[in-house]
Amino acid sequence: MTTFQTTTAPFGTAFAATMATTYWRNGDWDSPRFGPLAPFSFHPATHALHYASACFEGLKAHLGADGSVRIFRLGRHVERMQQSAELLWLPVPPAEMLTEMITEVVAACRYEVPEAPGSLYLRPTLLGVEPNIGAAGAPSKEALLYVFASPVGDYFAGGVRPLKIKVETEHPRTTPMFGRVKAGANYVMALGITQMAKRELGIDQVLFAPGGIVQETGASNFLILDDEKVITAPLDESFLHGVTRDSILHLARDLGYGVEERLLTVDEVLSWADHGEAALSGTAAVLAPVGTLIHDGIEYTVGGGVAGKNTLRLRKALTDLHAGVAADTHGWTTLV
Repeated sequence: MTTFQTTTAPFGTAFAATMATTYWRNGDWDSPRFGPLAPFSFHPATHALHYASACFEGLKAHLGADGSVRIFRLGRHVERMQQSAELLWLPVPPAEMLTEMITEVVAACRYEVPEAPGSLYLRPTLLGVEPNIGAAGAPSKEALLYVFASPVGDYFAGGVRPLKIKVETEHPRTTPMFGRVKAGANYVMALGITQMAKRELGIDQVLFAPGGIVQETGASNFLILDDEKVITAPLDESFLHGVTRDSILHLARDLGYGVEERLLTVDEVLSWADHGEAALSGTAAVLAPVGTLIHDGIEYTVGGGVAGKNTLRLRKALTDLHAGVAADTHGWTTLV
């Protein structure tokens, strides 16, 4: 009997055997090709290498309790990648084609999906590949779309544990126009600030709140919660419209929590720390508890410094859905 794989490699460093590729040339897409994972060869003048004409998605396939493989919220991730491509003036992949590429890669790699809490992380990627360094002010006339997969465990080293977060109130996480685009250019501005804070304070992430208004961390949305409600910043152009965030808010309503999407200030978050919980949400992070906030050199313990019961309750509601233990009343799961 074939057994499913487990992985102990650091998140995102192990790769499944099969990938899918297609090119956009002369205004049309080639038929997708499926084959072994392999490197690409790019011209030194490739548009994406010079002018950041690139975007990607991140979603997961999970091993169900019944042995099935289940892609979570495939349609929403395809839609978001189409939106990113449009905002970056890249050719928009047809939903049917991108869906086929993702599902076929999962089908080919189904015996590389780790058992829970692991999953198969899927990375569709779109690059402008026209060899033209004179096109700084023009979109690429050629593009490459590919899908590959990575068997992963927990995103944060040590598994589910209370995270230490620095609050940054001077600098934004990224430029507003890139905030909702899932692209490397969205993430890179936060990198230096996050790395310096890690070296100085030993934190896990930075919560960006320019002017005292909460946005998100470098790679995850941010929520505060207690026994009665979940509060998070409203969607705008400054940060990524997380699919996990949306899923958690739906599940919170299903479980009877009040959900508030409104402006969230640093002062409110810090005052919340002594009686409530805080968490990060994301495809990679799932729902991770926050145990400490650091602001202006002062440490604030959140919810006693442990993983809060409401955070764990919502996380379990989501992971039960991933595994097919809970009924999928929202129609979010694609079986492969």
